[in-house]
Amino acid sequence: MRNFLIAFVLLFWSCAEDVVVDPIEVVLRSESPQIYNVMQNLEAHEIQIKLSTISKIKDSIVFKDYDFQVDANNYYYPASTVKFPASILSLEKLNEDGLYTLDTSFFVEGDSTMTTFRHEIRDIFAVSSNDTYNRLFEFLGTDFINSKLKEKGLVPSQISHRLEVSDANDITTKPLIFIDSDSTLITTESIINKSVPLLSMERLIKGVGYYRNNELINEPMDFSEKNYLPIATLHNMMKRLIFPESFPNEQRFNLTENYRSFLIESMAILPKNAGYTSKEYFDGYGKFFIYGDTKEDIPDHIKIHNKVGYAYGYLTDCAYIMDTKHNLEYILTATIHVNSDGVFNDDVYEYDAVGLPFLAQFGREIHQFMIDQ
Repeated sequence: MRNFLIAFVLLFWSCAEDVVVDPIEVVLRSESPQIYNVMQNLEAHEIQIKLSTISKIKDSIVFKDYDFQVDANNYYYPASTVKFPASILSLEKLNEDGLYTLDTSFFVEGDSTMTTFRHEIRDIFAVSSNDTYNRLFEFLGTDFINSKLKEKGLVPSQISHRLEVSDANDITTKPLIFIDSDSTLITTESIINKSVPLLSMERLIKGVGYYRNNELINEPMDFSEKNYLPIATLHNMMKRLIFPESFPNEQRFNLTENYRSFLIESMAILPKNAGYTSKEYFDGYGKFFIYGDTKEDIPDHIKIHNKVGYAYGYLTDCAYIMDTKHNLEYILTATIHVNSDGVFNDDVYEYDAVGLPFLAQFGREIHQFMIDQ
């Protein structure tokens, strides 16, 4: 009998040690009002969260993945997070073509802005310029973007349009004019892309109304022509960029180490380090997790490599976070919807009152939870 009891206790301890504690579930039970109040109306906020903890065993990276309501069939609007694949694939195209560099000057036909890919990509991560994204869109075209994402297993996904311009869905790109080292102008051909099919999934018809040309349309808004970049795809994109050695060659981005290092460095850049001195561009301006609801400086021991997006009441962040003080690194991606009146394009969203406080507090508590483990 005594031996049986000992065996039972040992078995119990063994099973207890195998119990996996889900950090997301723990934090979502928080009594912090920023999290608690959102969780009381979970359906309306369309929350999806994905977390990957990272450990290193010899030369191998080990991911432990946790999900909350992650469902690629439940559509949310990805907003500016589409600038993440556009940046990566612009560098991949530069690398594969071998015709131009990060510092080759260019402009888009009909656009007076002279720029370089180095400036554009840094700008995308520092302040998330839509004009910058649209210039990269003209360089790439939807056929190139979507075929590359599919080749690398980054599906489901579908990039279909530019941002906040009247010709957003035009399938023909504008030519780019490059200025060679000897000041020669080289004009690229327009790309005529295939028409992008309409999306077909849950939650594409949203809300009770929307504004179009300053007129209120009293019917739900249809998102079937919009960009589509679900949480899991965005999250896996970050994994491939930061830890390419964890994936087979065909799923890696074809970047030189210089291009990859430049991109990762750009993703962590703060506005003040990219030449933006306005008080509007505080450290947490584009860093929703941990710092999105504060104007405090981000300490040097924390680096957040990320891309955020916000539009139509959706707030999304995909981040690789490093804390050198606590020897901690992880990937965190989340989206939340804050549009209580159900009307789109009215610029009445609860970004500051609900969305940013939730993502910031969630980030803080996840970070602290992992420090305490």
